[in-house]
Parts: sequence; structure tokens; C-alpha cells
Amino acid sequence: MSIIFSTVAALCMGVLAIFVRMKASQKPVSPKKILLPPVFMSTGALMFLHPYFRVTATEVLEAVIVGMLFSILLIKTSKFELREEAIYLKRSKAFGVILIGLLLIRLLFKSFLSQSVDVGELSGMFWILAFGMIVPWRLTMYFQYKKLSLKLNQNQSVSI
Repeated sequence: MSIIFSTVAALCMGVLAIFVRMKASQKPVSPKKILLPPVFMSTGALMFLHPYFRVTATEVLEAVIVGMLFSILLIKTSKFELREEAIYLKRSKAFGVILIGLLLIRLLFKSFLSQSVDVGELSGMFWILAFGMIVPWRLTMYFQYKKLSLKLNQNQSVSI
């Protein structure tokens, strides 16, 4: 029963993430908007205080590696552009497809692994996977933003 609930919740979160991303491309980006999601997500690590969710070092390593591999796809589809003297996230048609694809892969992993791994451990592994995916992606976005921000500031100082 908990597998079904978590699967439905994951699907809802994925669809929500697509809509949020589409809306985000309509407003200028800021360092806060880039860096706060992983900070907020980090509170989920508190689950590991409860023994039910603890994972082995090998499982942590596996989840981090898979998360970092998944982040490559997100990094490749997250680009910025200068518009109206501000920095905006470029809309990528591939982002929605990639996000849905990653979600489906995650659900397949979950259904396969739930037969041999305890639900609590599996939850911990998937949180680590997600965190291992979002941190490199957001850090890369932040560095891209800073680079473009410097360019924007140089352009503004030249035009004054």
C-alpha cells in the first residue's frame, strides 16, 4: 500500500515540477531561486535520525552516483538567457520529457527494488538519489547564472 501511495505522490510531484519550471521561465532568475530548493530539501535528511530510513554506505554511494548521472540530463536542459536587462531560464521542450523520463525510470527502479529492499531503506535511498541530483544541477545553474550576471554587469557599465 505504501508503495502505491509513494508512486502516486512521485507522479504528482513530477507533474508539479514541470508546471513550476514552465512558470519559472516567465520571471527573472535570482541566486536565491536557484539555491534555496536544495536547502529546503536538505531538511529531509532528518529522516535518517529514525532507524527505519537508515541506509548502508554502499546504498548511499549507489544513490549518489545515480543521482549525479541523472543530474547531467537536467544540467544539459537548463540554460539561461539575457532578456530585458535580466537573466531568465530558457524554456526547454526537452526538460518536461526528460523529467517525465527520469520519473518513470525512478518508478521502475522503485518497483523492482521494493521486492528486495525494505521500504524505509528504499525511501532513504531515493531521497539521497534526488538530493544527489538536485545539488549538482543547482550548483551548475548557479555558476552559469554568475557568469551571465558578470556579463550583464559589464554590458550595463559599458552602456552608461
